[in-house]
Amino acid sequence: MNDNIALIPLHLYHTNQCDPKKCTGKKLSKFHLAHLHRQASKLPRGAIFLDPMAQQALSPADNYSQGIIVLDCSWEEVERVFPTLQKLRLEHRALPYLLAANPVNYGKPFKMGTVEAFAAALYIFGHKGQAEEILNKFKWGHTFLELNYEPLEAYSKARDSREVVNIQHEFM
Repeated sequence: MNDNIALIPLHLYHTNQCDPKKCTGKKLSKFHLAHLHRQASKLPRGAIFLDPMAQQALSPADNYSQGIIVLDCSWEEVERVFPTLQKLRLEHRALPYLLAANPVNYGKPFKMGTVEAFAAALYIFGHKGQAEEILNKFKWGHTFLELNYEPLEAYSKARDSREVVNIQHEFM
């Protein structure tokens, strides 16, 4: 896959739990780079939902034609909010091991913000230009790709979820 392909639709389910000044999801929505949804029922069916509790890892083999969905909520509320989304017809996928680059969770594994989660998925799907575009809206955005360059490159070349899981062990 390459960046000549149409942009992947980005959707975020926003729960109004974060600091509006630090909310990467709202900023993406403001720049028309992601669709903000306040009702889970309005999320596109068949889209890939980035779910840290999913049983299957995200891989280039996934069908992203309906878009990517990220839950934009406080990390303290994740376990309370995610179960409501389990009932929807979405393709639940977990992101592999990556480090956060945002100022709040810098260097912490799996503690990415909304824009980082979107960028990771886009990169894995071969949409590196779109990943860079959304990260460019943040002073620290380029740091995410620099910090995770090697794993992202490896994940983007994996054949399937099983291979992504095997690759992530090399970086943990």
